[in-house]
Amino acid sequence: MGIHFKQPNGRVDELVEELVRIAGVHHPGIIREMILSALAAGQDIDYLADLKLMRTTLKEMSFTNRLFGGYRHRKKVTIFGSARTTSDSPLYRKCVNFARLLVDKGYMVITGGGGGIMQAGNEGAGAENSFAVNIRLPHEQETNPVMSESQNVITYKYFFNRKVAFLKEAAAVALFPGGFGTLDEAMETLTLIQTGKNPPIPLVLIDDEEGDYWERVLSFMKDPLLKRGLISGEDFSLFSITRDPAEAAAIIDSFYRVYHSMRFVGKTLVIRLNKALSREQVETLESEFPEIKEPESRLQQTGPLPAEKDQPDLLPLPRLTFEFNRRSYGLLLAFIRRLNTF
Repeated sequence: MGIHFKQPNGRVDELVEELVRIAGVHHPGIIREMILSALAAGQDIDYLADLKLMRTTLKEMSFTNRLFGGYRHRKKVTIFGSARTTSDSPLYRKCVNFARLLVDKGYMVITGGGGGIMQAGNEGAGAENSFAVNIRLPHEQETNPVMSESQNVITYKYFFNRKVAFLKEAAAVALFPGGFGTLDEAMETLTLIQTGKNPPIPLVLIDDEEGDYWERVLSFMKDPLLKRGLISGEDFSLFSITRDPAEAAAIIDSFYRVYHSMRFVGKTLVIRLNKALSREQVETLESEFPEIKEPESRLQQTGPLPAEKDQPDLLPLPRLTFEFNRRSYGLLLAFIRRLNTF
């Protein structure tokens, strides 16, 4: 028999419902679909390697959520950079300082768990304020000594699961100079924010004292990319460049001064705020950012929408709602920065 999600499955449905009841799970409807997905995969896929990939992915994601679940009340900053940066280099010390500043502001730090900039981030934050999101490689990447005895360590088999953990849990991303891996993370983060697949977050590129790394990347973006129309001017609102770790920490912290978070409810973008705005401030935002709204939409300050009951801890927050055009994510970041000036 085939497995169906919206049609009865006879005895299979009865057994799944009994299993869900006996196990005692949260959100049984979701768990039912996950079990049915596994059964359907077992029916459709006879290639063992594909099934192993699906199994390992689910196990790794389950452990990721369990690891981070106890720290949802604290914002976290993911730090990327070269594993080859030596501990006596100015960039290493800059990263240590940056991570300490973040902890002073109440943040935790996520790194890849290896050496170089990753170790510097964990060193500055301390193991008690850090996570190490490591990867199993043919040439084994050891967890750095700061995190080697910590419980906040996870080692992934698959890069794509690791990438999800880096961004899913991040309230901001900071990138120090690095190699292919760092550039990969920079471009992926930019792409996900630009396309709206990741919520707006601060992306801060922290350069060396000569400005010899990210400034050159910026030149590349301005010349062949922007001039050829491959990116737009508003895409430069997606990130900030600085050489100063204190400025980088301030950029991240100020992003959450008034802005709290956002979600979509149907076509409506709901921006949750740490404090209510005045009518004049809402009118200012509406007049300064007409392009990000659908033509007939208006900015409105509201309470929670009925669909938001699934996040009860956020219900007391005031909201701004409007129909976002789902294209201008660079302008949306600029909108949030303007919002934070009130």
